[in-house]
Amino acid sequence: MELATLSWSQWLLALLGAFSLGFSKTGFPGLALVNVLVMAELFGAKQSVGLILPLLIVCDVTVYPMFRRHATWSQVWPILVPSCLGIILGYFLLAGMDNLTARRSIGLIILLMLALQVVRNYQQAFLQQLPDSMVFRWASGGVIGVSTMLANAAGPVYSIYALVQKMPKMVFLGIGARCFLLVNLIKLPFMTGLDIIHPASLMLDLALLPGIFLGIFLGRRLIHRIPQKAFESLLYLFSAVAGFRLLCF
Repeated sequence: MELATLSWSQWLLALLGAFSLGFSKTGFPGLALVNVLVMAELFGAKQSVGLILPLLIVCDVTVYPMFRRHATWSQVWPILVPSCLGIILGYFLLAGMDNLTARRSIGLIILLMLALQVVRNYQQAFLQQLPDSMVFRWASGGVIGVSTMLANAAGPVYSIYALVQKMPKMVFLGIGARCFLLVNLIKLPFMTGLDIIHPASLMLDLALLPGIFLGIFLGRRLIHRIPQKAFESLLYLFSAVAGFRLLCF
């Protein structure tokens, strides 16, 4: 689908998805699932993965300076190496999928990420007792790589990794800003090779940038005024319904 063929309702939905992505980067990571779901519905599951990636990179470049001082690059490498291996595995999986399989895979990943997000929020004490081992770090990195390649939806896995490592909030944001900036840049040649990033998709991304920047701008100002528990409860319900829709219909 090209920009000229979008109806006003589709255009507004796409802007809502971009807005959700920008807003998610300021403290509501679960909101990024809205963007994944909207884009998959509008543009097709497989094509949406390539459409979202440049928008993610713009987000990462924008928010990186906000959290740069809270972590170092040396803290990124333990999770980055296994993530790269997961990206390679995800590339071969995505290359062999048709659009229906990709749609169902994204639906399944959304539901799994949603479950992880719920566990992260309501079972923090349990998660913090898990051993921080080499096996756990490599497993976490591998799942981050596969899920970000197939659905751009690795945030909840990283959140659990951070809980087990007992990261303070600002260190969590600092490492995440670095890690996902690198991961998303590494994904670019893979997505381009699959022909799901191309001139037409980049033109769509360019048109959606106002939604990204508005989400970041408002998110930084409103994040402390929104009752997070009520917001997240509604988000979980929406994501569950939409995830089942992608998986089953």
